[in-house]
Amino acid sequence: MIDRRPFEQLGHADHGWLNARHHFSFSNWYDPARMGWGALRVWNDDEIAPKSGFPPHPHNDMEIITYVRTGAITHQDSLGNKGRTGAGDVQVMSAGTGIRHAEYNLEDETTTLFQLWIEPRERGAPPSWGQKPFPKADRSGKFVALASGFGEEGALPIRTDARVLGATLKAGETTTYDLGAGRHGYLVAAVGEVEVNGVTLKTRDGAAIRDEPVLTITASADAELVLVDSA
Repeated sequence: MIDRRPFEQLGHADHGWLNARHHFSFSNWYDPARMGWGALRVWNDDEIAPKSGFPPHPHNDMEIITYVRTGAITHQDSLGNKGRTGAGDVQVMSAGTGIRHAEYNLEDETTTLFQLWIEPRERGAPPSWGQKPFPKADRSGKFVALASGFGEEGALPIRTDARVLGATLKAGETTTYDLGAGRHGYLVAAVGEVEVNGVTLKTRDGAAIRDEPVLTITASADAELVLVDSA
């Protein structure tokens, strides 16, 4: 089963400095049929204006993954962490017992990113933060784990039975991914257009996937993909 969620039908909120699309119910946009997918609770597609951003605010008991598409985001938090995450790279924040953080676009250009929230496997753990560069050339033609709750080498650790993966495909190129029985997949093409098991996804469309043990993905245009595989 693959349920395509066209970009133009996603939830939308334009705050001026923030132009956001919501794949799942979030803030003032509510759709009872879209409350999450497996352990994945939030997938926000954000455009953040230059010299603006999210002021300090709290979170707890959530795994928050940020995938920067263009520009960069600068993070600071109540643990004393500070860092800048650029295009194609990833930061993760395990909110645990509680953390306050701010995310600013200090660049002279609009920053675009995906922000994902995934339910943790257990609550009450200490909060943490990390970031890592992921060169796109290293995921050419294949999926690479960017963040994982399964201890995969090279991936940022998250405390959940899920993994976040990235891939880049040239036009006409095909890759596969073993999703497995009982798993939930959610796939978005940040750039380009692909066909997944016969279903066409245009740029920034979402695909909620279940009961598809193997995903066969072919790019009809050069594509940059992000996939969440969760319980």
